Amino acid sequence: MRAVFSKRLKGWHFILFNGTLGLGHILVMFNAGSYVALLPHVAGDLEGVLPSFLTWAQTDFMIALALGIPIGRTLSDRYGNNRVFIGAFLVYAVASYLGATSQTHWQFLNARIVQGFVGGLTIFLSQDMLLREYPDRLKSMGLAIWGLVTITPFTIGLPVGGWIADDLGWRYLFYMDVVLSLVVVGFMGALLYGRGFHRQRTRFDFVGFFLLAVILGGIQTLLNMGNDFDWLDSPFLRGVLIVVMVAFPCFIIWELGERRPMLDLRLFGDRNFTIGVICLVVGFFSIQGLLTLLIVQLQLLMGYSSLLAGMALLPMVLLGAPMVAVMHELSKRVDVRMLASLNFLGFALTLYWIGLYDDPHSFDQIFWPMLLEGLFLGSFFTPLTVLTLHRLSGSQVLRAAETANLLRIAGGAFGITYQEVVVFRRLPFHQLHLANHFGGRQFASFDVLGGFSTKLEGAGLGSAMVNGKLLALVRQYAGILAMSDAFLLASYMFLGLAALVWLAYPTQLPLRPGQEEEVQEMRSEALMEEPL
Repeated sequence: MRAVFSKRLKGWHFILFNGTLGLGHILVMFNAGSYVALLPHVAGDLEGVLPSFLTWAQTDFMIALALGIPIGRTLSDRYGNNRVFIGAFLVYAVASYLGATSQTHWQFLNARIVQGFVGGLTIFLSQDMLLREYPDRLKSMGLAIWGLVTITPFTIGLPVGGWIADDLGWRYLFYMDVVLSLVVVGFMGALLYGRGFHRQRTRFDFVGFFLLAVILGGIQTLLNMGNDFDWLDSPFLRGVLIVVMVAFPCFIIWELGERRPMLDLRLFGDRNFTIGVICLVVGFFSIQGLLTLLIVQLQLLMGYSSLLAGMALLPMVLLGAPMVAVMHELSKRVDVRMLASLNFLGFALTLYWIGLYDDPHSFDQIFWPMLLEGLFLGSFFTPLTVLTLHRLSGSQVLRAAETANLLRIAGGAFGITYQEVVVFRRLPFHQLHLANHFGGRQFASFDVLGGFSTKLEGAGLGSAMVNGKLLALVRQYAGILAMSDAFLLASYMFLGLAALVWLAYPTQLPLRPGQEEEVQEMRSEALMEEPL
């Protein structure tokens, strides 16, 4: 049948299109956040593996999603946005079903990787399809709506995921994905039936993509498996490290000589772009890792339910969402270096505050820092996005946004496992220190554990039960102190970023751009501000 190049959708077709496209985008974003709250449940159900093993399903999901983003544009040029979008959600539905029915850790991990990759394809496609249906005068409004849809699942995904895990079972999240993916496919197929496209044979850097996938996947594998398989004492991890070390210089050489590179390394010749990307990657590395660490440890260390752990992070939305709009206006009038530096200082203060947490029974000690962290999370992306893209123009802007977004998401994946490494290393240190300090080994006259043990035995508890209770208590507080160390270390990193950002060139108000350039800039900013 001959393809028809239809006019834009109007009326209820247009409204339904926006709702369906938003549903698809929410579905991808929601799965990135809500899974973290499910993690202890999934670990117990899939062969009873360690929770650290199921973290792989989140980190590899994010790496796959990052790699899927640049491929979306190439596939849309060759096969059309609509076909690729519908095909991606069909695959997403199949991967979700395989995840829901998985009986082993490895089956589930592979399903999550496929989910992440096809989800990454849809991020560019969703934005492009949205803009094609809006007239030029309303494209900025369309992007504003898209940005609102983007941030919503990140903030409510954790408590909703926790509720599903506690009341329905974690598998129902993935069954829900199947149903909603098919709904998206059905409505999009009906709305855009017969819609044609202009085929473009754009060159894709397959070699660069393969090398980048090897590098990112290799680094993530090292971080994922290092703690559990003793790092370089494992022959497999030594082999992975060798492969990464060989692939990295090959990737640099290939990309510098490629006419249409997968990752445009020449962009790093611009000082603002380089500093902006470093701040984005390192900042998101800390934020994503710490939030994941906190919600998992609230369940494992302090006995929170998945729902309550998700609710602990919900206060971020109260100030986070309004701050996004505020920062968009401020960044047009103020040197964004100042905004970014103040944001980093705020993060440093907030993370230091959380690092002082020492009461496993106090919900208030988490609520207020999370409320403040939401303020700085909402003001994190916009200044850095403006700083990163400030001195670029034309086609460089969209390529820079894709590059920065890919590296930022990969940095977030690395951050999740890095924070686990910090806790894994600091836990035995604090456990030994607490046992020595309160067990009378440092000062014979100060034997709190011994006195506590005597009282419990006097109350009729057996010696073995008393020792078990004391060990659990010491391990709990050692875990809290190890988690606090991760937050304190991150606060010092943000202090460094607050100084680094001043090395960039100042941002000044440019000449008022044309409508097309303004839309492209807004589109690039929206892509970089995905709070995944």
